Amino acid sequence: MALLTVENLTKKYGSKTVVDHISFDFGHHKCIALIGPNGAGKTTTLRTLAGLLKPTEGSIQFESQAKNQDLREWIGYLPQYPSFHSWMTGKEFLIYSGKLAKLSKVEANKRAAELLKEIGISEDAQNERISRYSGGMKQRLGIAQAIIHKPKLLILDEPVASLDPIGRREVLVLMEKLKQEMTILFSTHILNDAEEVSDELLLLNHGKLIESGSLIELRKKYQTTVIELQVEDEVQPYQEKIRALNGVSNTKVERDTLLITTTDMNQARENILSMATKENWKITTFSINKASLEDMFMRVVNN
Repeated sequence: MALLTVENLTKKYGSKTVVDHISFDFGHHKCIALIGPNGAGKTTTLRTLAGLLKPTEGSIQFESQAKNQDLREWIGYLPQYPSFHSWMTGKEFLIYSGKLAKLSKVEANKRAAELLKEIGISEDAQNERISRYSGGMKQRLGIAQAIIHKPKLLILDEPVASLDPIGRREVLVLMEKLKQEMTILFSTHILNDAEEVSDELLLLNHGKLIESGSLIELRKKYQTTVIELQVEDEVQPYQEKIRALNGVSNTKVERDTLLITTTDMNQARENILSMATKENWKITTFSINKASLEDMFMRVVNN
């Protein structure tokens, strides 16, 4: 059963449609990346799902949601540019956040201690003012406050966009860990990060949902059909032999690599490797190009 079902979600500002009748759903313990170019409608979509904006049209439904139930108890949200009371310590801020989430004093203290350990804030740093925290520490603290009430869905808007490589790595590792406990929906324009941690993708462009599905499904759909071959000696002598094989439509040499375009990947791979074995080719590289997320994204957007 889907954790969240969105149907025909639309957000307009006057005559401008920012989010245009998008529909999707996703289940439990998933990490879903919402990707798209600047101005695609990512932040507006997330803010609407978080209950910070009222949709112009459409519906947002959580599983087993009662009529008129406050969705905020289901959701944790971290904006792209979170703000903190910098004069507070990390521990004080989490306890304060817990009380705002209607936890008792005892519960807030207990939950803050659990989360500080989980997000990797040392005991010394817990009692330091947030103004002294690095960017990565602040972002992890922001995620901790977003999950202080144990939501089922954590929404993160560009969680690593402003971080250095170390901070990005810290947050991505934390996200991998947290999806064992909840579902994560995050927006990003850093495609490598989306490819690394996400299970499913939602691709937005001009407010429209133009592609969605699991990373495995989309890779298969947009799989390139090129084999790269390198050998110990010159690759040109092999070109004509390979071009004549069934399943091969074209070949091209780039530097020391033979690029083999196929009409049937399985047949071409089998025929090439069979010939290579019989003739004892000294193969150093034999690889099938996988469609990267950037490749998929560019193909979808350009279409």
